[in-house]
Amino acid sequence: MNWANAGFTVFGHTVLWTDLVGNVAALATVLLAMRKSMWTWPVQFTGSVLLFIASINAHITGNALKQAMFAGLAVYGWWAWRRGTQDGARLAVRPAAGWERLLLIGAVLAGTVVVGLLFWVTGLSWGAHEPLPKGAFLVAADAYIFVGSAVATWAQGRALVDFWVVWVAVDLVGVPLAFSSGLVVSGAVYGVFFVLVVVGFVKWLREYRTSPLATVAVAQ
Repeated sequence: MNWANAGFTVFGHTVLWTDLVGNVAALATVLLAMRKSMWTWPVQFTGSVLLFIASINAHITGNALKQAMFAGLAVYGWWAWRRGTQDGARLAVRPAAGWERLLLIGAVLAGTVVVGLLFWVTGLSWGAHEPLPKGAFLVAADAYIFVGSAVATWAQGRALVDFWVVWVAVDLVGVPLAFSSGLVVSGAVYGVFFVLVVVGFVKWLREYRTSPLATVAVAQ
């Protein structure tokens, strides 16, 4: 057994170290994001690499591609937050404007359709090898999580409060899919994510409402 397949058994379920440590890093990413720490992005990058390996071993190609995308978006997020904190400035968070919310929703809907078709035709999603209608549902869920995760992380890089809401929507599908795929740790962590993102949303929204940006918006 190589290191990528190393793990241990808990209540009859095999837990991969890559899955466990990767998800610990993912949880740490959420906690760091609440504090708007620049460490959010290097920790996300590390966790993404480990979860990429775990997903490949579990034959969940869509999730593996999602982790590769996370690694790339972590680089973008680090760059964007660095720009937003130049000269010692605090990272300013804000709700998305109306057009930005339409963009986020449209990107999730259209992206899910496009990526879902791509996953189905190419067989990149493990659901593409399942019989209908189950296979179609699994591919759609895989594509939705992939696109929703990308949109949420992009919005996080732009310091939009709405990124927490997108994550809630992703978790509602991610929890049952992870458990059904045998990634027990990932499923449990998705459940914890759900709680943390709600807390993060409240924290960022409260911070925005007490910031100068909110005062200007009210004055206008």
